[in-house]
Amino acid sequence: MNHPAIREGAVAVVTGAALGIGYAIARRVAREGMNVVLFDKDAEALDLAVRALRRDMPDARLLAIKGDVTCEDDLHRLHEQSCEFGEVSLLVNNAAILKGAGPWEDMAGWRALMEVNFWSLLRLQQMFVETWLAHEGRAAIVNVGSKEGITTRPGNAAYSVSKAAIKVLTEQLAHELRERVGARISAHLLIPGYTFTPMNFPDMTADTPKPDSPWTADQVAERLIEKMGEGDFYLFCEDNEASWELDQRRMQWAADDLIQKRPALSRWHKDYADAFAASIADL
Repeated sequence: MNHPAIREGAVAVVTGAALGIGYAIARRVAREGMNVVLFDKDAEALDLAVRALRRDMPDARLLAIKGDVTCEDDLHRLHEQSCEFGEVSLLVNNAAILKGAGPWEDMAGWRALMEVNFWSLLRLQQMFVETWLAHEGRAAIVNVGSKEGITTRPGNAAYSVSKAAIKVLTEQLAHELRERVGARISAHLLIPGYTFTPMNFPDMTADTPKPDSPWTADQVAERLIEKMGEGDFYLFCEDNEASWELDQRRMQWAADDLIQKRPALSRWHKDYADAFAASIADL
């Protein structure tokens, strides 16, 4: 059974919908009979996405809106046109960029990434939740996080910070909505693993063979439908490289850094490499 927000005839709004996970989610909810608003700044990719959806689902009701999530006017336009399109019951905040910066460098890079990955998400969340609170009807918001926002692996501090911020924001949102309106409006955190998308494989084309390790974007979209239907908040995705059990051990190790007073990010610390390896040896 689907989540009540995923219902025939209602509107789903998906940002970053032209490619990758966003496109896969847009296609998956369209198959459930939802009317879909696809928002993306890449006009060519957006046009190709809509053409592909119409080819597969000629009766699908689609609205493509070109815009930039960092532009306040574009976000207002997205909100307004989506509400005019029908009863919005699902918002998927998917738009994101990967290229960031290290802890003490490139303030411009930090600002650019946070504008896309966090501030735009927060602004759209505010717009649609305020609309939903003023009306009856079941609705849901899905914010797309990352495993890197939980274990915060080293190498791209700005990206990890943005996804950690999304995790906390969505947890807070879920709590506040539950206290205010019960189950009528729900919030969910989608946590993709390693996924075969243009973000992770910038040079990929339609003919690029998928490596064994990553999941497909369609698998992530299917997990979203499945776990929302089960009422989960954390919509967790494994991949073909890391099992659910391994991911659990990694998350537990990260949490225990604080409890056991280990160095920060001790999983990647040379003095703890053997201890971590021993902790997953039975998997």
